[in-house]
Amino acid sequence: MQQRPLGRTGRNVSVIGLGTWQLGADWGAVTEEDATAVLAASVEQGVTLFDTADVYGDGRSESIIGRFLAQRPGHDITVATKMGRRMPQEPENYSPDNFRAWTERSRRNLGVDTLDLVQLHCPPSSVIEADGTFDALDALVADGAIAAYGVSVETVSQALAAISRPGVTNVQIIVNPFRLKPLDEVLPAAATAGVAVFARVPLASGLLSGRYTSDTAFSSDDHRSYNRHGEAFDRGETFSGVDYDTGVAAASELAAALPEGVTLPAASLAWIAAQNGITSVIPGARNVRQARSNAAAADLLDGGFDLAAFDAAVRRVYDERLRAEIHPQW
Repeated sequence: MQQRPLGRTGRNVSVIGLGTWQLGADWGAVTEEDATAVLAASVEQGVTLFDTADVYGDGRSESIIGRFLAQRPGHDITVATKMGRRMPQEPENYSPDNFRAWTERSRRNLGVDTLDLVQLHCPPSSVIEADGTFDALDALVADGAIAAYGVSVETVSQALAAISRPGVTNVQIIVNPFRLKPLDEVLPAAATAGVAVFARVPLASGLLSGRYTSDTAFSSDDHRSYNRHGEAFDRGETFSGVDYDTGVAAASELAAALPEGVTLPAASLAWIAAQNGITSVIPGARNVRQARSNAAAADLLDGGFDLAAFDAAVRRVYDERLRAEIHPQW
């Protein structure tokens, strides 16, 4: 598995990481045994980055990761967690006292003295623009509560504001064949500034798995049922903000452009990882098969797959089916 620098931290992380929202059981039930098996399978495939958050299962994801890593002393896994979604999304809630309380809780959940990386969890734009936000984060670094910090964002403008901050290690933003806008400005700016980029929602909440049809049903406790139009949180977090039926048709067209033996999810992950400026792609997995398949996508970066041809297909489908709907929103 290829490893890439995590900003200016001196750490390296795998080009394919693991997003662990699913392990919090916010996508339907996942047992702790199954969640632990996903973590183990990912590590066996060379994954060295776990991305989590304090609200994934109200801390369940962090706690499972903490117990898993406690059994592996000397591991080289970087755990990137997130904070800021435990309270209403009002700027005044992003205070030094709350930062400290949230990080203390994550340290307990993960069983560590110092958190590897803490990212603000898609905060309001005014939080990213405030000097006090980063003064408070710098204080946590100085105290040893966290080793580094970054920002998970929804929009290009938020990403650019975060990248301009000298202490920011990484930004996390939605990048996938259905969401191309970050390629224009965010990735070049991050590369110039030495800021890492994590590509989240890389398979558009499963749309780019190629397995879904217009008749696919999701359980009522799955955000793909209850947040299709942004009813619970930002619409872009579910199917990348794409209308479901439009996304199914676009995914089918992309799959048809692939050579025999290459799956759409593997091609999508490799295509994202091949973009200049991407540090790591963080797909989720609910089972061992998905975890292994995601990690194996890194093999397509070593040749044997025509990434340029797939890139042409991605841009054609985006322009013809998705640009009018998606690009103006973000």
